[in-house]
Amino acid sequence: MPQPSHLNRVALRGRGARTNATGRFETFRSEAFEDGWTEADEAARPLKTQVQPMKSRTIIARNDSPDIGFNASINPYRGCEHGCIYCYARPAHAYLGLSPGLDFESQLFFKPEAGRLLERELSKPTYRPEIIHIGGDTDPYQPQEKTLRVTRAVLETLVRFNHPFSIITKSALISRDLDLLGPMGKVGLARAAVSITTLDRSLARSMEPRAATPERRLDAIRQLAAAGVPVTVMFAPSIPGLNDHEMEAVLERAAEAGATSAGYVALRLPLEIGDLFQQWLASDHPDRARRVMSLVRQMRGGASYSSEWGKRMTGEGPVAEVMSQRFHVARRRFGLDAPLRPLDVSAFRVPPRAGDQLSLF
Repeated sequence: MPQPSHLNRVALRGRGARTNATGRFETFRSEAFEDGWTEADEAARPLKTQVQPMKSRTIIARNDSPDIGFNASINPYRGCEHGCIYCYARPAHAYLGLSPGLDFESQLFFKPEAGRLLERELSKPTYRPEIIHIGGDTDPYQPQEKTLRVTRAVLETLVRFNHPFSIITKSALISRDLDLLGPMGKVGLARAAVSITTLDRSLARSMEPRAATPERRLDAIRQLAAAGVPVTVMFAPSIPGLNDHEMEAVLERAAEAGATSAGYVALRLPLEIGDLFQQWLASDHPDRARRVMSLVRQMRGGASYSSEWGKRMTGEGPVAEVMSQRFHVARRRFGLDAPLRPLDVSAFRVPPRAGDQLSLF
């Protein structure tokens, strides 16, 4: 596994991936190599984020995976500036001819027509409402949402149609949209999940370099709950030997902030993420790298990852069983085991458009 050079380590401060290996579909491949530069030499220019619009014909994606928990989803962005090293969405950047490494967190795409496309799909006579999950792939509240407001446009459309939805993020920016989320949450049309992987600011900065601090995420839970939105805290991913010891503390703090349910996902390392994650461990946590990967492989049948449905989210074996038992005990202990309130699909209505004739009934 190639290691990044000293020059790259200087240039990549504030980024998650340590390399930018070529995507798996490309004909030619490139690798980093040690070129003799050191941290005492002049630093390279910082890697700038580039954001581009992308053309979409539809906005609702559907899946039939039995262990995901939703069938319909909306992802306003492709790529994510948060730079979380463990992000399972990274390999999808290879379909764009880009690297799942640094390209994923610096070459970003947004869907400027998301609100209009959603309105068109929801207005079709054949449309049948089902819960739509926002952010199942990349974060809907990553930094550029502050100005692009693509997620905001999606929420505004769902509100107009009284359409039920769930949303997940690790960003405090979600509190900007309390005026939409609060009323929908109170009437059983919305719920939110906030991902908190650690309470350790140093680990969070290393593992999720451009995401909100743990305290800001707890504050987002507090504001959502106060506004009437049911909130789930997601301890995801749970990484054995790195952050799994914080599981109980995270759930306790989230419950104190107002969360009413909890979930967890064991670390997943599909495709390119395996190398990216191990490079990051070697760079940022060399003292724990070997033990972490040993525990991960014990959860995955000796490999770094297994994609088998029913096991990919939790792993298997003694390490995985202990992790699961600890989670369920903590969830009960902190009152986070109540069933989720069902979202109301019967409230869905297509709003009248300008010029439509009003019904007499």
